[in-house]
Amino acid sequence: MLQTNLKHIESASDHQKILEENENVMICCGRMGPMCLPVYDIMEEFEPLYSHVKFYDMDFDIPDARVIRNAPECRGFMGLPFTVYYKNGKIVKATSSIQNEQQVRAILDSEFGNI
Repeated sequence: MLQTNLKHIESASDHQKILEENENVMICCGRMGPMCLPVYDIMEEFEPLYSHVKFYDMDFDIPDARVIRNAPECRGFMGLPFTVYYKNGKIVKATSSIQNEQQVRAILDSEFGNI
């Protein structure tokens, strides 16, 4: 399990349930590495500001992370983390590698509406 203050997704069934129960979801699928940590920090910072979005992490190395690793929108990604944005259970945006605060905010605002 990742050591962040975010809610963790531990299985494909958790992933599916979260998507079914929430309209706007951001999931960062990664490791505790230098490219992933800044994204987790940004998510932790934004979580109280974007109350209409649910923020989660998922360990890239667990077998069930295939639900993100194998998503068509993530094929060809080379760098961690894989960050996926869902609206009504469908992927609306996916990014790979490190993202800064402005990049994450732009996606959140564009896909889910401003705070």
